[in-house]
Amino acid sequence: MKISRICAVLILATATFATCNLMVAQDAAAKPKPAPKSPPAVETATIDGKAITINYSSPRVNGRAGKIFAKDGLIGKDPTYPVWRAGANEATTLKTNGELTIGELKVPAGSYTLFVDISDPDHWVLIVNKQTGQWGTDYDKAQDLGRVPMKMEKPKATIENLKYTLESKGTDKGELELSWENLEAEVKLSVK
Repeated sequence: MKISRICAVLILATATFATCNLMVAQDAAAKPKPAPKSPPAVETATIDGKAITINYSSPRVNGRAGKIFAKDGLIGKDPTYPVWRAGANEATTLKTNGELTIGELKVPAGSYTLFVDISDPDHWVLIVNKQTGQWGTDYDKAQDLGRVPMKMEKPKATIENLKYTLESKGTDKGELELSWENLEAEVKLSVK
């Protein structure tokens, strides 16, 4: 008799535990996850038949206009400052299935990480780095493929969401643009 009571209690406890776990799991599944603060984004273009893709996370200005690029601003807190991850979270990646020339820099087909040297706010420099797969603040200068000056402009209005744009400018020519807050930086490219 005692064994059957113990078994009944164990069965009841197991059923109660399983029901509670199911309710917790259903409750967690029912609650929508908040949108990431810097959601992932992709920019892709085909220039002269070659695919070029930039994968990045897009941070928001969120009322911090004028407080992002200054030395004591948001990006100034990154351990790699004045080299910036040019996005958020994981490192921004560039993938090309054809040989590119970005500015004067020859970039073989493959995958790379993009950084930007913002030490001179009026003259940014795009950095193409051979290391891939790292967190955005893991920068190794020894892995740089090269650096390219960028043309700077001021947008007409604040750009809330960081955005990359790849645009075809003819048969084998294009442009890479990075826009955020109160700055736009661009560089010409061509495909071989």
